[in-house]
Amino acid sequence: MIIFIISLALLGAYYFLIRYYHQAWKQVPHFDSNAANDFAAAEKISVIVPARNEEAVIEQCILSLLQQSYPKELLEIIIVDDHSTDRTAGIVKQYSKEAIQLISLHEQPGTDAGYIAFKKKAIETAIRAATGNLIVTTDADCTFHKDWIKTIAAFHQYSKAVFIVAPVKVKPHNSLLSVFQSIDFAILQGITAASVYKKFHSMCNGANLAYEKTIFNEVRGFENIDHIASGDDMLLMQKIYSKYPGGIAYLKAREATVETSPAPGWKAFFNQRIRWASKTGQYKDKRIVFVLALVYIINLSLFILLAGSIVQPGWLLFFAVTVCYKTLIEWNFVTGVLKYFNLRHLMRWFPLFQPLHIAYTAIAGFFGSFGSYKWKGRRVR
Repeated sequence: MIIFIISLALLGAYYFLIRYYHQAWKQVPHFDSNAANDFAAAEKISVIVPARNEEAVIEQCILSLLQQSYPKELLEIIIVDDHSTDRTAGIVKQYSKEAIQLISLHEQPGTDAGYIAFKKKAIETAIRAATGNLIVTTDADCTFHKDWIKTIAAFHQYSKAVFIVAPVKVKPHNSLLSVFQSIDFAILQGITAASVYKKFHSMCNGANLAYEKTIFNEVRGFENIDHIASGDDMLLMQKIYSKYPGGIAYLKAREATVETSPAPGWKAFFNQRIRWASKTGQYKDKRIVFVLALVYIINLSLFILLAGSIVQPGWLLFFAVTVCYKTLIEWNFVTGVLKYFNLRHLMRWFPLFQPLHIAYTAIAGFFGSFGSYKWKGRRVR
């Protein structure tokens, strides 16, 4: 059975990849929170929050930002309203007396009917207006530990990094979909930490990034990548990495972890994953392209086994054997990552979610390359 043999062979290579990630994850040093308490804050920091139709969550994001322990006179908060059709802008305006700045993207030139990179435009516009030396980006559906900015500032001072990648956690709700997303996202965060720390390949998430404004301007921001709807995080990281390979660092600290909400439904979830997959062809870092290709081919071969079992029931046994093998390969790594994010109790769901993970990876990867998706009410491609 050729597909079964191919799957097992690929999983052999996958074993060494996951083992490498596991060892690297354990080696990523924890940034001591005491360092954040001892350092003297002196750097102006600008937090940028792009927002489109976020009336349900923008207020909790603002309140969380206002509770930051970093000195108020050194903290600038800029929210960019990306053509919202709901009450997002109105809610933000209610906090104007709290020094929350609102920029309306519809007042900015260059967003004509053919434009698609609205989030990049929002961040770029805010950076031009920002007075801080260090830019911190996050999303409107995020909340933060009170020492989030303080920890980032201390780490920036300590590490001298020009681009800082920090952790993001999806908060599980009561639905199976939210639990699946929490597990899946935590695994991605573990891979991110391991790969950035070892400089194995580029990986990050725009919900929790920090980079120096001068460096952003030096690499000319999103120039030459502004024809892609997504990629305000990883594609920018690659541009900066090409000039400052030693200037990229991962901040592993619970105080620096941002919490975000899961996608509200299956349609939104798949659109999110297709959006992430759509930028793969733009990666200049061939190391991550190789890793993504290996992972995709493995999951595609397993998906073929699962789909083929409809007409060839015997294939179901082959599928079960390879999935068990895959689960065993990942078990220790996933356990360690979930424990760090205080999600260890979700580990019991991990084996049960394997078929779903395999199916969504195969489907999202395909549509990310050849299909279209809808995001924030906009149809892309």
